[in-house]
Amino acid sequence: MKANKLLLVPFLVLVALTTHAQKSNQKKWIKGMYFQWGYNTEWYTKSTIHFKMSNGNNFKIHNAKAHDKPDMDAIIKEPLEISIPQYNYRIGFYINQKHTKSIELNFDHAKYVVTDGQKVHVTGTIDGKRVDGDSIMDRNNFLHFEHTDGANWLHINYVQQHTLITKKKKGTPLLNYIWKAGAGINIPRTDFTWRGERLNNNFHVAGYNFGVEGGARLYVLKKLFLEGTGKTGYVHYINALANTSTQKGNRATHGFGYFELIGLIGYDINL
Repeated sequence: MKANKLLLVPFLVLVALTTHAQKSNQKKWIKGMYFQWGYNTEWYTKSTIHFKMSNGNNFKIHNAKAHDKPDMDAIIKEPLEISIPQYNYRIGFYINQKHTKSIELNFDHAKYVVTDGQKVHVTGTIDGKRVDGDSIMDRNNFLHFEHTDGANWLHINYVQQHTLITKKKKGTPLLNYIWKAGAGINIPRTDFTWRGERLNNNFHVAGYNFGVEGGARLYVLKKLFLEGTGKTGYVHYINALANTSTQKGNRATHGFGYFELIGLIGYDINL
């Protein structure tokens, strides 16, 4: 899980550079910033996964079911390892004075696990033979496939807020409706097992994603807020790494839709 923290580096560098730029040369188009951290859970549509392996195997697993892996118990068991559960973080840049419109860098560390024990239809070529029949997903006798050091969706959102309730004394927002839309790239680390041989592959730019999101933002203090949203979209992996401990050059291609529930805490920074 420590490797996931490497994905924080681009964001921390970006924050440092942006803060420096604000001090040295005020950018008129940036009216403020915010940071968010939170956790998520997902549901996935079925997916047809196409494997191309260096040993000549070329086959598809049709309509495979998958689930997420929230690991929320790690918050209690290992409270300092905040990146073990499925997490989210965002860096937003307000582009109007009222702070109702923003551009947001968004990272979703979701986990995608093809469910073991399910029956799937398999077509293609395996061990030099044509196959067209059913098989059971099993890591010892067939295969296991997951993106659990992250399905990792990095994208840019346009964000807009609409105030529903204001604080009576101060006239500042108390409760906002918020919606977002964006697109970006996938940086998964795919854990693949073929007939008992397993490898947790390297982080790798492997495709694209797009999604829309809606929910509410509650300002518990002037700058501190809580946010809850629902998000849906589509993810396509063009060349996910599916190497094993003894076999390199394997690739997997697939796409799926998802629905995600997200809870976050955030903080506004006026520049």
